[in-house]
This record gives sequence, structure tokens and C-alpha cells, in this order.
Amino acid sequence: MHPFSYTRASDTREALDAGRAGGRYLAGGTTLVDLMRETVERPETLVDISSLPLREVTVTERGGLRIGALVSMAEAAAHPKVRTLYPVVSQSLELSASAQLRNMATIGGNIMQRTRCTYFRDVTADCNKREPGSGCAALHGYNRTHAILGASDSCVATHPSDVAVAFAALEATVHLLGPHGERPVPFADFLLKPKDTPNREQDLGRGELITAVEIPALPRPLKSGYLKVRDRQSYEFALTSAAVALHVRGGVIREAKVAAGGVGTVPWKLPAVERALLDERPSAALWKAAAAQAAHGARPLEHNRFKVELLKRTVERQLRIVGGTK
Repeated sequence: MHPFSYTRASDTREALDAGRAGGRYLAGGTTLVDLMRETVERPETLVDISSLPLREVTVTERGGLRIGALVSMAEAAAHPKVRTLYPVVSQSLELSASAQLRNMATIGGNIMQRTRCTYFRDVTADCNKREPGSGCAALHGYNRTHAILGASDSCVATHPSDVAVAFAALEATVHLLGPHGERPVPFADFLLKPKDTPNREQDLGRGELITAVEIPALPRPLKSGYLKVRDRQSYEFALTSAAVALHVRGGVIREAKVAAGGVGTVPWKLPAVERALLDERPSAALWKAAAAQAAHGARPLEHNRFKVELLKRTVERQLRIVGGTK
């Protein structure tokens, strides 16, 4: 680990000043500290923001949900309003990491976490995300766990967060606070596809701080859930996953929110699947037909071709579960 200085912010203004000066924000530290040990990350200054007042979960005036950036994963998953209004969020959190990590890791840190690509974490390997212009070892290496959606010639790493898939499906908003004030960013725009700049992963300005993630009010009744497919049932990242929320009224699907994880360079919204569901009556045939659209535009690599079919089956299975048609 390289030498660094440490400071603890007592309020948001102090945190923003330190961030604008180049400090890296530290909350639970479950990702950043690991990367520092591996010398992938080498910040000169850490700014501890764990004392900031960003730990509330509140229902908005319109009936949505606002989750403070420093709410732990465990707290968010167990919160009665999260469990009642958006079970997909609770389930995605409970299927993430270990119990010990969920007690430490925060919502803001979780969506900011960096890829688990082994080449990214191996400082001897070529990686454009870690060292721009060096190349991407995964393109011609062992790429079983890598992306089939949203990849570029510069990067094929997947985003590891489970709850980010739920936020993407529900069309959440990330609230930021920076030197120039507050700024809301749609979740779909917050996490950036790699293109030619895979080292730039979020729409964050210098010194900007995540304050909350807000889920909009959605029509009720709303059924939602999260399904994760992985190599083992214990602590493991997704090969593929599906977050689904359905509003059914009068026996017809009036609104559908669907996203996938483990297959994209960012949590992958599935608008073609959503369109195939609208104004239709739930049925086994509908789930299958809609799920067939899930891998549209996929570009599999040598070792991850299985993900195309696995993604379709995962989406179909979760549509059946949430839609109530086995």
C-alpha cells in the first residue's frame, strides 16, 4: 500500500473542500481499501465522510423513496419502507456480498464500486480502465465473466453491483452535491459505458459527493423482485441477474421495469423486453417471448457465449416469478 494522508470531514462543506482539493471520499471502505492494498488505487488523501448526516431513508412527497448515500446495505435492505415499496431493492442487497460487508458498505459506495475484472486488479496486466492506453487483456484472455452488452474495443468489464441493477430498472436518480451546488443525475446517465474512456466510470465532477439515491413513485399495485445467477450460492458476483417490477391492473400489464446485471459494462436496462410486456396479459408464453428480446445487441466473446442464453432464461424466470405465472 502506498503512503497516504487521512482526514475526517465534520460536515459536507469540509468534505467538499477536501474533495475539490483532490481527496478521495471514504465511507465503509470495503472496495477502496482493498484496491489500495492491491496498489490498483493510489490516492494521496482519504476524506472520511462517515460522520456526515446522509443516513436517512424517507418517503418522498410523491410516494417515492429517498435513500441516503451513507445508509448501509444492511440497513437499507431491512428498512420497512424499502421492503414494502420496492422488494427488488431489498432482495438485490441481501443477495450481495457477505453479512459482514453489508453491515459496513454504504449505498453510495456500492454503486461507485469498481469492476471485479481480474485483469483490472492485476497491476501487471494491460487494462485501459486502470491505465488508459495500455490495452485490454480480457479481450483475448479468459473472459467467461465479462460483458456481452455495452462493451467496446477498450473494455469488456462488467459492473459488479446488484442494487445498481434494481436502481436502473426502477429509473432512480442519483443526487450529487458539489462546489457549484446540488445536481440530480438519472441513474441511466450516472454510470458510464466504457467507449474509448473506460477509466471514466461515473458522471461525477471533481469534488462532487453522492448524497442520496431517489426512486420515483411508481403506479400501485407494484410487484417486484430480483433474481441472481452465480457460480455458487454463497458470496459471489452475478453471471447474470434480472430486476423486474410490474404494475398489473385489470389483468393487463400497464407498466414494466426490467434490467439485467452481470452481462453489461453497466447495469443494463432492457427496453425491448419492457415494450413486449406492455398492454399484454400475463402468461407463460408472454414471458418467453419478452425474454427473447433480452440479449438484443449482445456481442459475446470466446468464453462467455453461454451468457446470451443464460440471460434470456434468467429474465424469463424472474418474469414468471414476479408476474405470478409459473
